[in-house]
Amino acid sequence: MTLNTSTRPVSLLVLIVAQTLCAAFFLWDVAVDGFDMGIAAFLSSHFVIELLAVLALIAGVVFESRYLFALLRRKAHLEEQLGLAAGAFHDIVEARFDTWALTPSERDVAHFTLKGFGIAEIAELRGTAEGTVKAHLNGIYRKAGVTGRGAFVSLFIEDLMALPQSAETLPA
Repeated sequence: MTLNTSTRPVSLLVLIVAQTLCAAFFLWDVAVDGFDMGIAAFLSSHFVIELLAVLALIAGVVFESRYLFALLRRKAHLEEQLGLAAGAFHDIVEARFDTWALTPSERDVAHFTLKGFGIAEIAELRGTAEGTVKAHLNGIYRKAGVTGRGAFVSLFIEDLMALPQSAETLPA
């Protein structure tokens, strides 16, 4: 079973809170035992093992918390980068369409083509005949200087890949 991406951080946060409460309880228990036994508590292997287990649990909670927040920061950064890439792709597409002087109908067909729709699907979406879509595609390909769909799409991928990379680096 996979968790919904939006609920995963909440689930992990709930788990960390539960572990923190357990760590607090065990720490309190070890502290009470330590006060009752005095300095002799450190000579008892049972007490030392409990103390080490509590310290390991606390260290685990601290590590999990830091890791979760680092992952959430990374996720937010990647979502921002994805938004920028989507915006950049849209700008590239519109600039190319302007350069080629595509008509509104050709722009519409070109957008559907970039989205991966086939000729029949585009015709149905636009309420036109397949022959009309083919004629628009021929005009688009001619204006773009390409021979087919693959070459047409690759023009935009090449432009997107040529965008300068962000100078920011992310913590691992």
